Amino acid sequence: MPALPTSTAAVLHGPKDLRLEPRPLWAPEPGQCQLEVKSTGLCGSDLHYYLAGRNGDFAIRSPLVLGHESSGVITALGAGVASQYPHLRVGVRVAIECGIPCRSLNSDGSARTGKDVCKHCSNSRYNLCKNLRFCSSAKTFPHRDGMLQQKINHEAWCLHPIPDSVSYSQAALAEPLSVLLHASRRAGICPASSYPSLGSSTSFSTTSTTSTSSSAAGKKVLVFGVGAIGLIACALAQELGAERVCAVDINNDRLAFAARERFTTSEGNSTYCLPLPPKITSMEPNPKEPENIRRAKENAANALAVFDEPDGFDVIFECTGAESCVLMSVFCTTLGARIALVGMGSPILSSFPISAAATREVDLIGSFRYADTYNEAVELLSGSNLLTSSCKGGHTNGVQAVQNAGFSQKLSKLVTHRYPLSQAKEAFELLARGRDDHGGMVLKVMIES
Repeated sequence: MPALPTSTAAVLHGPKDLRLEPRPLWAPEPGQCQLEVKSTGLCGSDLHYYLAGRNGDFAIRSPLVLGHESSGVITALGAGVASQYPHLRVGVRVAIECGIPCRSLNSDGSARTGKDVCKHCSNSRYNLCKNLRFCSSAKTFPHRDGMLQQKINHEAWCLHPIPDSVSYSQAALAEPLSVLLHASRRAGICPASSYPSLGSSTSFSTTSTTSTSSSAAGKKVLVFGVGAIGLIACALAQELGAERVCAVDINNDRLAFAARERFTTSEGNSTYCLPLPPKITSMEPNPKEPENIRRAKENAANALAVFDEPDGFDVIFECTGAESCVLMSVFCTTLGARIALVGMGSPILSSFPISAAATREVDLIGSFRYADTYNEAVELLSGSNLLTSSCKGGHTNGVQAVQNAGFSQKLSKLVTHRYPLSQAKEAFELLARGRDDHGGMVLKVMIES
């Protein structure tokens, strides 16, 4: 019996213990495609796993391949793919969606019935599926390996063809862009998907938002944190038609990049550098107002003064997860505003201004990964106008694509460094430092083949 071919993978065995190893390459199973992975972006969760062997509560329990922001090309088809998915053929270039929900199906492929039906997959919220397995995540065990490998087998229905005008590195950005498309829908400023839902082969997306309105027109948007996710939040808010987009961060260089590259709106002051908190010299509690709440109010007042927005913002994307920013966001809102919690940071807040949020009807909206976003993400990256294409049932208009190519070009500026798979460890070390040897800022690092 001939030996199986192998594929090289970057495998994490523990904190900073990343090894290049050969993995056996099996033929794709029925319903799967085999892919040559072309580009994978490193994200904050990948870095947490690399540095600490865990991401929050999720610790690796066996060697794990990281990477979930990926694109590639189909090299082989499993049984049934050609007939069920005629748009997928050998040689087709694709963006790879890495969350694998149950789709309310039994192991034999038959539909579940009665109490066994997955309500989340059935209602186009498959990102909340209890049985979802996410590539490169240690949440479930056995872990599902990620994309930092030469070749991989993956479910065909999670593959999204990309046009020739979209590069592999641009296609890899469909994943973080999906995070913000989902958060924007949750915040009520982005239309629902016009495509069939991936959670069910028979249902159309009915992505839930917190309001009946799905328009950014006339809305003022504030983004906390201008790493890659925050910058995409800024760009997408503008693309959706927000009246104004501003940003807060602790890093002046990143804020300068956001303003220079027009991720924030150009009129007036659109960025605010948040000062680091002073060292606490007294441990005596203030029974009237905790120190972190007082500081959040003060920082919010200063930021709103710089932005010349005394009434606050309509929508806030909190992309840091830091307690200070979560608290400050409440005081930066206008009446009836929405705060989308995108960043994964402090699991518990020591105190929270619940009265300020409740009496002003400020909605705090959780947002976790994404559902039914990839088709729109690919359209945006290919130059399509999301609002126009949604009105036309998801069909890209060629003239509109030319007019809106700037969005994809803007997002491409996030890719600051590229490495081959053989230097994955060096790529992670660079991401951890945040600066390259020449002092250059690190935003998005791509592993490419």
